[in-house]
Amino acid sequence: MAANESLILLTGATGYVGGRLLPVLEEQGRKVRCLARTPEKLRDKLGKGSEAVKADLLDPASLERAMEGVGAAYYLVHSMEAGAGFAEMERKSAQNFADAACKAGVERILYLGGLAHGDGLSPHLHSRQEVGRVLRESGVKTIEFRASVILGAGSLSFELVRSLVERLPAMITPRWVSICAQPIYIGDVISYLVAALDIPLEESRVFEIGGADRVSYLDIMKEQARVTGKKRIMVPVPVLTPWLSSLWLGMVTPLQAKVGRKLIEGVKNASVVKDESALHAFDIKPAGMYYALLQANSE
Repeated sequence: MAANESLILLTGATGYVGGRLLPVLEEQGRKVRCLARTPEKLRDKLGKGSEAVKADLLDPASLERAMEGVGAAYYLVHSMEAGAGFAEMERKSAQNFADAACKAGVERILYLGGLAHGDGLSPHLHSRQEVGRVLRESGVKTIEFRASVILGAGSLSFELVRSLVERLPAMITPRWVSICAQPIYIGDVISYLVAALDIPLEESRVFEIGGADRVSYLDIMKEQARVTGKKRIMVPVPVLTPWLSSLWLGMVTPLQAKVGRKLIEGVKNASVVKDESALHAFDIKPAGMYYALLQANSE
């Protein structure tokens, strides 16, 4: 069967990345089956030829039905909003998904996780990488993308930055703003996810992906201010811990504080690409921070 004729299972179609990936797959003429606990939410989003099925990652039987006839499966979900015990829930969900994919004869799994190096990863980042390990050990060839900060309208990381710059003319910024990242435009993330359907794959792979620029989080906020024409005073101080600053973020942004807190806890680890194999395996040249912010603010 030709690659574009193979049935694709998409989880996370109601989320940020999956919601952007779905129309791109449909535009290419791909046959997409969306897995959701409430398929009704996708009724107005599905294009011709796509379908939504009811299934739950914690219900193995429902996953087995959803996997029937699937050639490739995207794993684009997380359980951060679950609160305490989210890591165990993520591990069980990934294991159920992996088992069902293997049993159904799925040819490849595509997963988007988080990029970070060093010891002492936050519970969120550790869980993301643990999910990748579970999927890679499933017996199904798996491509795991580890992405740095994703910039695009609707991305939690970008919306945190946008809200801070929008609301605070002057900021006393916590020490984590000096940590280095390699922010990547959401459009490039989608390009990687689509291209991963067709590249030759002899074994499971991990690809680190980031944009063209290596910058600090302070640099991202300054560039956001410049792109939006705002004059902002930013004074870094060494006294606010990531935990305290996450509470601060929860007060000044309209986003869910508990999810944002998990992201901020992971900022102590640099998220830069050390393995550049993605640049050789894919014909994709990621954009720089200025372009990504320009696009994000115009969406």
